[in-house]
Amino acid sequence: MSPAKLLLLMASPRGFCAGVTRAIQGVVDALRHYGPPVYVRRPIVHNRSVVRMLEQQGAIFVEELDQVPEGAVVILSAHGVPQDVTAEMKRRDLRGFDAICPLVQKVHSGVARHHRAGRHIVLIGHGDHPEIVGTLGQLPHGAMSLVQSVDDVLALALHQRTPIAYAIQTTFSLDEARAIVDVIKACFSDVIGPNSSDICYATSNRQAAVKAIALRSDSVIVAGERFSSNALRLAEVARAAGCLRVQLIPDASHIDWSLIMGARTVGLSAAASTPEWSVTTIVDAMRARFEVSIEEFFDADETAVFRPLSIN
Repeated sequence: MSPAKLLLLMASPRGFCAGVTRAIQGVVDALRHYGPPVYVRRPIVHNRSVVRMLEQQGAIFVEELDQVPEGAVVILSAHGVPQDVTAEMKRRDLRGFDAICPLVQKVHSGVARHHRAGRHIVLIGHGDHPEIVGTLGQLPHGAMSLVQSVDDVLALALHQRTPIAYAIQTTFSLDEARAIVDVIKACFSDVIGPNSSDICYATSNRQAAVKAIALRSDSVIVAGERFSSNALRLAEVARAAGCLRVQLIPDASHIDWSLIMGARTVGLSAAASTPEWSVTTIVDAMRARFEVSIEEFFDADETAVFRPLSIN
């Protein structure tokens, strides 16, 4: 009996964005230049296989800088850190490099500029995400209010005439952010936002592509980690687009085949922190069970390249 036919609809773009590529390459370059060990505060990006790959090359991942020996080489993750972390790095005379994504750095610069202009910052994002922790740590306590939903905006204890500037987590849901911004503008009379969207191009492109493939698919697979914000958002977008069988998995070993059963078209995307090798394992697993044809769905070309970390 011949295997069932299956169309695999591949979202493009998918996988690593320029900021992730820059951060990972920064660790690799530091290992080559200084030799192991190179210490990294927190996961450089939210992907276990990437962390394991760098560990095999000599990177040591720590939670806090007090775990780093004096004089050692240390790299800060792509998500950005509070100012007190960079201050500690300098105080302890660590040879430090900040792999913050330039788009996250843009958010930090924006909130600092608006704070200097006398505005209260409303930060849209998920409170437990390291990017949000880092952004909140750019200003004195009380200068910024975190909101995660429309209800959070409505509950803000701020006067209607308070000058407001809003900022958005770069991996937040596009649709949710629009709804929250609309309510901020309705609740306050003096509101300004960033000159261009805080939500990064890679997040926007991947959410748009996964929404498009979800509309055509019986089942959708998002390659990524459950602790990755941008991966979680992709799965949420696919479900919101109407696909009832969506799974978020790091690689082929985690496929729930019951969600593929009877499907004729399966959509496949990957979070901005997911390496292409994770996608390849899923495609290979599909080919082992089905007669697979592949269609690349191109939603946007990505040409962004960020300046490499200066490792010297």
